[in-house]
Amino acid sequence: MKVVAIGTGYVGLVTGVCYASLGHDVVCLDIDAEKIAQLKGGQSPIFEPGLEDRMAQAVKARKLRFATDYTSTLQDAQIAIIAVGTPSEEGGSKANTSFVEAAFKSIMEHQGSAPLTVVVKSTVPIGTNDRLKALQQQHAADASIHLASNPEFLREGAAIDDFMNPDRIVVGPRDEIAANALRQLNQSFIDRDVAYIEVSASSAEMIKYAANAFLATKITFINEVASLCERVGANVEDVAHGIGLDQRIGPDFLATGPGYGGSCFPKDTLALVDTAQVEGSPVRILEAVIDVNEARKQEMAEKVIESLGGPDSACGKTVAIWGLTFKPNTDDLRDSPSIAIIPALQKAGINVRAFDPQGMEGAAELFDGVDFRPSALDAVADADGLCLVTHWPEFSSVDLGAVKAALKAPRFVDLRNVFDPKTMTEAGWDYRSLGRPS
Repeated sequence: MKVVAIGTGYVGLVTGVCYASLGHDVVCLDIDAEKIAQLKGGQSPIFEPGLEDRMAQAVKARKLRFATDYTSTLQDAQIAIIAVGTPSEEGGSKANTSFVEAAFKSIMEHQGSAPLTVVVKSTVPIGTNDRLKALQQQHAADASIHLASNPEFLREGAAIDDFMNPDRIVVGPRDEIAANALRQLNQSFIDRDVAYIEVSASSAEMIKYAANAFLATKITFINEVASLCERVGANVEDVAHGIGLDQRIGPDFLATGPGYGGSCFPKDTLALVDTAQVEGSPVRILEAVIDVNEARKQEMAEKVIESLGGPDSACGKTVAIWGLTFKPNTDDLRDSPSIAIIPALQKAGINVRAFDPQGMEGAAELFDGVDFRPSALDAVADADGLCLVTHWPEFSSVDLGAVKAALKAPRFVDLRNVFDPKTMTEAGWDYRSLGRPS
């Protein structure tokens, strides 16, 4: 099929590249000329493992190209996929859908004469597809535009595999023309017996929000259990394993940590709460999840301060931070726990050094007064303590003897439970983790 993917962020670029690799003729469209020039040069504006290689293969096969012009790209397109950002409105919780609406208006203005299925892949509040339909009736009632919702379920750092090997595909076509176009687009998945779910557009929008809300709740639940485990002498990892074996619960998203972050969970939970309040049907569990998650990040900063002897003793000392992005294998810092933890440490008078394999450039624009170092070992040199925030694989294999020797004192606050408490204590570390006995 002839496909236009509008937006070259995580979702749009991954979607376009993967559909091209499946044999569709894809144009990735973005109004940011600098981004398109970068992509034409073979360089991805985002870090996602395997993306640049797959992109280069699709370009070489003449299945993928990049453009800024709506008119030329839409003339013979069969499907236009809207995959632009929907950030939270500044100072509020409501999702900003202005980029989605702008893209749709551009589609209506520049569409060719052939029927066009417009697929909203951006994560949008429930009812957005209805509002786009109303816009169409107002501005292009006679246009052969067929709307549908098709939410994405991609994890940053594993987006290629998630796209190519999905556990389900959810579509919400508004008519049979859109339904047929989506089936044709995804036929290779249907042939592999991937669960293919056709629902209403509103149900598809709700599925996306409900899925993210449930996962955020699961993460927050185990974090609260971890805090209780510390008080009662239980081991949260044993608890997570024990409850995860229950098929009704499952083992995923039961690893304790400093709180969820990233481009999806924080804004999507806020947006769903906002929708629920507007509709007069509040989701109180989710409201509590958001509050607890924000408090969790501050608690992690307090754990670091405590490891330095408390507020009075910590002032003036230096802490090394390993990991700034919200998760490994991405350069994304959006709502990362580090964004809350580092300022809290600085407010306590602590000097912060930091290293991250991919997030340093973006972090330099976010943090004032942080000493960024070129390696994990360089970050700990003469520091008074170390805090692991993001579990990059290289931190697991670091030479702990060299790290200990470089530190002024062997203090290690592990917010991802990477290392074994018994082994660390026997090696002479003042080692603190989450929800596990010392």
